[in-house]
Amino acid sequence: MKNDARIQLFSNCFFFLLLTILFLTTFLTINSCHAQNDSLLVSYLKHGKLTITVVYDNYQINKDLATAWGFGCVVKTPAKTILFDTGGNSSILLSNMQKLGIEPQEIDKVVISHIHSDHIGGLNGFLQKNHDVEVFIPSSFPKIVKDGIISNGAEYTDVKNPREVTYCVCTTGEMGFWIREQSLIINSEKGMVIITGCAHPGIVNIVKKAKQILKGKNVYLVLGGFHLHGKSDKELRDIIQSFRKLGVEKVAPSHCSGDRCRKLFEQEYQQGFIASGVGKVFNL
Repeated sequence: MKNDARIQLFSNCFFFLLLTILFLTTFLTINSCHAQNDSLLVSYLKHGKLTITVVYDNYQINKDLATAWGFGCVVKTPAKTILFDTGGNSSILLSNMQKLGIEPQEIDKVVISHIHSDHIGGLNGFLQKNHDVEVFIPSSFPKIVKDGIISNGAEYTDVKNPREVTYCVCTTGEMGFWIREQSLIINSEKGMVIITGCAHPGIVNIVKKAKQILKGKNVYLVLGGFHLHGKSDKELRDIIQSFRKLGVEKVAPSHCSGDRCRKLFEQEYQQGFIASGVGKVFNL
């Protein structure tokens, strides 16, 4: 009986230790993205520009670039350059990047929001041009995707919980149920910037999750696919009011957001609405 009690005590202690390690790992990862020392953040960003360039979208800003259903953008930080989503066609992706003066070899990391082909379809062709990257994918991705990344000579990182991608840039971690999706959070000098691929878990839910991760930071900009095409005016206005309550300062919906969504956001936000599409450059 004494041995059984000792075994049970050891098991309980071991389980508690594992939980503690998991909590500390998540806490430290989130806080590395938080950059609590604002003077350090400002000093870091002064060493170079922080820009977001939309390289794939079905909405168009630059008439010299091709449009197609899907989304992809390049995030340039002073430390690393990140490709967030790859659209649905690598030829269109690479052509648009070339016209924008972005070489595939400039990309250090790739983050894929979710499994749908209009966000991951260009990945294989991109990796054939540059396989010297780390690809951050939701942990729920099937083995065939992971094997494809490896066969192209690249490395992948499974993402389940919020984690840092590079300094001042992190992922929300997997969200949602039927369609698991991650979004990107940038801790910029102007405030938090949230980039969504399709926002299947709900655009408001994603903003709330980002605010939980970067506590105390203002939400400067939310951009990307909001997945609101076909929503009623009442549903759209409720979402817009939720954005206001969450303190979102600027919005740039594109891709699957829908024309009506963009129109109502523009009416509400006015100068805070930014028309986005392929070729749009955000300077932060």
